[in-house]
Amino acid sequence: MTNNDILRRLRYTFDFGDDKMIAIFASANFTTTRAQISDWMKKDDEESYHSLSDTHFAYFLNGLINEKRGKREGEQPEAEKVLNNNIIFRKLKIALNYKDDDIIDVLQLQDFRISKHELSAFFRNPAHNHYRICKDQILRNFIYGLQKKYRDLEME
Repeated sequence: MTNNDILRRLRYTFDFGDDKMIAIFASANFTTTRAQISDWMKKDDEESYHSLSDTHFAYFLNGLINEKRGKREGEQPEAEKVLNNNIIFRKLKIALNYKDDDIIDVLQLQDFRISKHELSAFFRNPAHNHYRICKDQILRNFIYGLQKKYRDLEME
């Protein structure tokens, strides 16, 4: 999944409008415009599509944490220059204040089974023996599960 795909899915899942998206970026001390957000939301075959850099996406994720959990005191964390699925997954876990059981429940909405031990391997230090790389399939199922949990409930 690309950063743009994930951003589109999160925007849809939580029903964020342009103003809310701008506010989320702003809460991480990053200024963006409606035009930038519009370009990031476009499909990759559209003419005015712009790829969302890891740094810009990290600002969004940090802002999402601030919006959902409140800004922490003192200096705000720096946006990462390089993101991977493990970092994205960890930031979503923090933003949503999820415990392992919550993540497992969301994944089960997609009929995806994972044990607590397998799940904890994604959140370990990369130097740790039992660290595991989070593949696109797992992150995709988690994001689709979030969509079922938060968005599809509104439709019922």
